[in-house]
Amino acid sequence: MSDATGPALRVVIGENPPDRLDKALARDVPEEAALSRSRIAKLLAEGAVSRDGASVTDSKAKVAEGDVFEIAIGPAEAVETRAEAIPLTVIWEDEDLIVIDKPAGMVVHPAPGSRDGTLVNALLHHCGETLSGVGGEKRPGIVHRIDKDTPSTAATSRSPTVCRIRTIRACTAPRARISNPAGF
Repeated sequence: MSDATGPALRVVIGENPPDRLDKALARDVPEEAALSRSRIAKLLAEGAVSRDGASVTDSKAKVAEGDVFEIAIGPAEAVETRAEAIPLTVIWEDEDLIVIDKPAGMVVHPAPGSRDGTLVNALLHHCGETLSGVGGEKRPGIVHRIDKDTPSTAATSRSPTVCRIRTIRACTAPRARISNPAGF
């Protein structure tokens, strides 16, 4: 069972829900919560999601329109990712957004086998405490489909509002490659 404290987030499943609980929650959770499907899956596994007072842990559970779920998120927790002084080529930066030229060979997110030397490690050092948290975790939220060996331009938010807008657009907009990002 989750040991989260504080008020629970109430989620009502909308019309034509997806066939799985994790997908339905990811779709219907309020935008301000900024919970990814992977974070929702973790909360389900921890027992932090309930329906009618009973814990629900099966991410594949069936849902129906009008079902009401409570998610105990708790306070933001520090993620075990350390800041590293890795040089970055910054294309654009203001108080809400930072756009980086990610070189080939740089992993974006820490993962088993690549805990250090990532874009996230570099951003944590460069931006310090000014990066917004995502889904109740103190970490930069980078929505991408960039592999290690692909050079690219990566944008990340420095405020919760920009994070929500960028996440929604990245997940719903057609994919495009920008070879000459004029105007940045």
